[in-house]
Amino acid sequence: MALLQTSLIWIAYAVAVVLLMAVAAIFVYVYQTPRDRAASVTTVCIFTLTALLATVMLLPVDVALVSSTTSSKTGRRKDWATQDRVDNIVYQLEIVYYFLYSLDAVLCLLVVPFTYFWYEEYDEVAAEEGNQTVGQRFWGALKYTLAFIALVIILFLVGFFVPIAKDRKGGHFDLDYLQHLLSENRGERALTFALGLLITIGILIYIVYTAAGLALLPVSFIKSAPSISAPTLVANTESALETNRERQRQLEGRNEGREDGLAPKDRRELDALVREERTLVRRERLAAEASGEGKGWLMKTWRKIEAIFRPIKLLGGIFILLVAIVIWISMLITGIDKGKNSICKRHCGYILGHIHIFNPINWVLVKSAKVFPVDYVLFTLLVLLFFSGSVVGIAVLGIRFLWLQVFQIRKGHTSPQALLLATVMLTLIVLALNYSIPMMVVPQYATFGPQTYCDHPPKAPGEQPDCSDHTYHIIACSETANSAAAKNVCTPSVVSTFLNRITMNFNFFGVVDFWAQFAFLAVFLIVFLTSLVRTPKMDEYQLEQDADEDEEEGLLASTGRRFGATWQDITGRGSKTKGSGSRVAAEHSHDDQRDED
Repeated sequence: MALLQTSLIWIAYAVAVVLLMAVAAIFVYVYQTPRDRAASVTTVCIFTLTALLATVMLLPVDVALVSSTTSSKTGRRKDWATQDRVDNIVYQLEIVYYFLYSLDAVLCLLVVPFTYFWYEEYDEVAAEEGNQTVGQRFWGALKYTLAFIALVIILFLVGFFVPIAKDRKGGHFDLDYLQHLLSENRGERALTFALGLLITIGILIYIVYTAAGLALLPVSFIKSAPSISAPTLVANTESALETNRERQRQLEGRNEGREDGLAPKDRRELDALVREERTLVRRERLAAEASGEGKGWLMKTWRKIEAIFRPIKLLGGIFILLVAIVIWISMLITGIDKGKNSICKRHCGYILGHIHIFNPINWVLVKSAKVFPVDYVLFTLLVLLFFSGSVVGIAVLGIRFLWLQVFQIRKGHTSPQALLLATVMLTLIVLALNYSIPMMVVPQYATFGPQTYCDHPPKAPGEQPDCSDHTYHIIACSETANSAAAKNVCTPSVVSTFLNRITMNFNFFGVVDFWAQFAFLAVFLIVFLTSLVRTPKMDEYQLEQDADEDEEEGLLASTGRRFGATWQDITGRGSKTKGSGSRVAAEHSHDDQRDED
């Protein structure tokens, strides 16, 4: 039975990783520009994002495995859960965690930078002429990557030798749980320091991008559906372009043979028609792109799915908004609880002994954890919500150095360099989520899950306590539980132990990471309130740039005929709209008719 339960938990994790790989692939293919697509960049981005999301999604597996050793109804360990079996489960989880965390660090600090320089080193002309070999390109990329290799070495050396707090006395430091967190192994200490630093850097990015994106994500869903479908826009634009060119031919034919060329009035009209023709040609290309013309099957399928779900985007946006508000409240409650009731405050990174204030998100996951994989599904949706918010934040704000925008992240127009930098940012953000979700959103669930213990004296020495007739003695496991029954039954999750070890050994990281959560809440609140009272405006540079590539945004902004446009986007067939011809040509044709009269 134990083997079957463990196998099902790992199978569920494997299925989740496959789904997350699909999510990562969709993100990369939707945002990257087709004309500059590189196989190396695409592969590295998808693999890196999958590894990071797999690390976060290991938490429900961790909780399910350690909780499977106990019965939450009786507060006792199951018959098969000997201490050796429990230690073996924990050891296996530690191996998987250390592998994934090490892989994340290597991808972020070495593989992605190397891929960036590998792409930059490519010279198409030199490669075609045979003047650039693979070896030359590899060495050129490696030279720049050596700086990152040196950074990794320095990072681990500092973590290897940096002093940590030992022999802390007084307060609650005599608790076995806290004493267990103090690192004795120098290799483990080095990895702990490196990941603690990366998580802290990631939290600084997470404060700005994830907070803003999580506030704007519901707004993007609540937007109205377009009144003109992409196929109809194509048909209307073709008709207008045909009318425009026909009018140009009429003007040129009417003035053919004149010695002084076109009349001033006709010259002005022709110039206006030429300008309108350029706009219509650009609009025709954009409309074709919007309808999926020339795109791969993945993008066409994505656009069909978007069109199918467009009518329920409003309800989805409202639901996401409510969930985001509940998450915000849960984080605020946990922050207040930790700040007021932490067992050792800043000295251990505000570790919370047990929850004193009701946390709604934490309560839902603890209750659902009793029926696996319900909690796994809910946790997956929670992670995807934070990840989607991070993507929206990066897309809205772009990649910046201080106040200067370096790259833009836009659907179908993101360069490989920008995509790699966005992947690094998402890497650091996801590492920050490894702290924020377990420590702030669902602290009890992430530490002990639904585990309980029976705090009733055993009938005989060496036996497990029996609370069959004393259910009020069945207590939820917590870090401050120091009785013999709790020590024998409660097993903290591996991820909570690892994160608490970071904040315990290097309390500077714990202090920064904890108080940064309040900055996250403040940014979310400011952006959310701003989005309610003010529509974001683009600057002139953005308007000029988007005029060449995204002019359809202005064309699709009205509010009527939404469901007809949605159906046409799904079927891929459009109809010409009355009055869709060239405005300039129509006006001047009317003038000519009036002159003839």
